[in-house]
Amino acid sequence: MKLSVLILFAYPLQKFILGGRLIFGPDARSLIVTLLLIIVPVIIFCVFVVRHLRHEFSPDNAGYAILVVAIIFTIYVLALLFLTSARDPGIIPRNSHPPEEEFRYDPSVSIDVGGRQTPSLQFPRTKEVMVNGIPVRVKYCDTCMLYRPPRCSHCSICNNCVERFDHHCPWVGQCIGLRNYRYFFMFVSSSTLLCIYVFSISALYIKVLMDDYQSTVWKAMKESPASVILMAYSFISLWFVGGLTGFHLYLIGTNQTTYENFRYRADSRINVYNLGCFDNFLEVFCTKVKPSRNNFRAFFEEEVQQRPTLPSTQETDVEDSVGDPRSKVEDDLDIGEDILKISQRRNVEEIDEDICSRGSNAPPHNTSEVNSALSSDHRAPTIRSDTRHSSWGKEKWELGNRTRDPCQLYSH
Repeated sequence: MKLSVLILFAYPLQKFILGGRLIFGPDARSLIVTLLLIIVPVIIFCVFVVRHLRHEFSPDNAGYAILVVAIIFTIYVLALLFLTSARDPGIIPRNSHPPEEEFRYDPSVSIDVGGRQTPSLQFPRTKEVMVNGIPVRVKYCDTCMLYRPPRCSHCSICNNCVERFDHHCPWVGQCIGLRNYRYFFMFVSSSTLLCIYVFSISALYIKVLMDDYQSTVWKAMKESPASVILMAYSFISLWFVGGLTGFHLYLIGTNQTTYENFRYRADSRINVYNLGCFDNFLEVFCTKVKPSRNNFRAFFEEEVQQRPTLPSTQETDVEDSVGDPRSKVEDDLDIGEDILKISQRRNVEEIDEDICSRGSNAPPHNTSEVNSALSSDHRAPTIRSDTRHSSWGKEKWELGNRTRDPCQLYSH
């Protein structure tokens, strides 16, 4: 039986908005902190700094350009932040089962099942693919049940395999991968320029105060403490976003990801993805963004297991003839267990016959021990299947009502 389910329920850690049109990471709440770190300083900047510079330049209203640039630039940074965090970073759809064509039985590797050696089911953990004429090893993902494409990695926070995985950024609450790396770099570099702009205009306002009041820099700073706070905040933020911008410029120029740089830094391996500095920049900024592999608003059919029905005799014979070797081993073990119990029962019967043949010349035996052995041995087969041993249970009931002499038991 198949059940249609909305595909976004297959990704429980992601946050979906507008029916799957917007997708956020599991730590999307950290995006609120990032928004506050951008919007609050800009508001302070516009109210306590830019407002006083409206009429400080000629012509008289030229100072409004500073306010317009600050607002437009802030909106541009927020738009890049939204494009980075609210889109599919390159999630690879999961498989519902492992690729069956990759399974194989390896007779050289066997496991011990009930004292018998059976072939072990082997699954290759890696395989090689060709990238620019050079073989590259790719790994199998147990969670997504697929072989990861080159440069793909499984994010432990989002619990998804992401194409061209760079890193998981907690500031945007999303993985950075193939489909949003361009917007992430533009967001970081634009934030760097915004920090430089706020720092420069705040310093300019301090200079204007010094000229107006013919005072020192310390008196001007006392007149506008907001400018001092904004300059300090912009300077500290510039070290963070500016350093991140420079690092990613290096990664783009060498066609690396953050994950590859940190993981394979010590290895002297050839970078098969490096196309040259100019072509590497073209690949990041001038190529078309690939469409998402997922349609989060679509439905997929999920298999629902039903209660198995008992097969007919003819179907059972066919299944036994073409079944896998593991079920054959389990059947052999069950048959062997039944044969062992039957042989134990026959050994007890032989002991009783020997007692009868000895007669009075043999030393007396404790018949209760014999009966207990019989009852304990006869009871075991009836536990496995009442249908198979129904006649034996009837015979045991009749024997129990007769004399306790084992010779008389078998004379009946």
